[in-house]
Amino acid sequence: MTSRPASDYAATGLRLASGALFLAHGLLKLTVFTIPGTVGFFESLGLPGFLAYLTIAAELAGGLALILGVATRAVALALIPVLLGATWVHAGNGWLFSSEGGGWEFPLFWAVVQGAIALLGAGAFALKVPALDRTLGQFA
Repeated sequence: MTSRPASDYAATGLRLASGALFLAHGLLKLTVFTIPGTVGFFESLGLPGFLAYLTIAAELAGGLALILGVATRAVALALIPVLLGATWVHAGNGWLFSSEGGGWEFPLFWAVVQGAIALLGAGAFALKVPALDRTLGQFA
């Protein structure tokens, strides 16, 4: 039996925690804010409404993929623009996320976490999908 390095377990912890948070944020937009409410919010920011659909899909699908450990590096990289967009949205509210309207500290930190996940990979206990691994090559 081969022992895994501690970094594999650290990567797993980051992947699972981040995936759970993405699922929570996607479900929040879907069930609490609702799709029309989320679209309206995006449009109130001057963004096209279709970006709300893409954001919800990215958070739900990306969160699930991270939890399962499927295409972890590619998924983590793909979620960084979502988080940088959230950083932009919250930038005017100040640094602390506890500020009214939420600040930009949390989404920026979360973007950095996605960068770390992309560098570390899936870690331990990841689901292997051979066809996807072949398609994505070094990103799987």
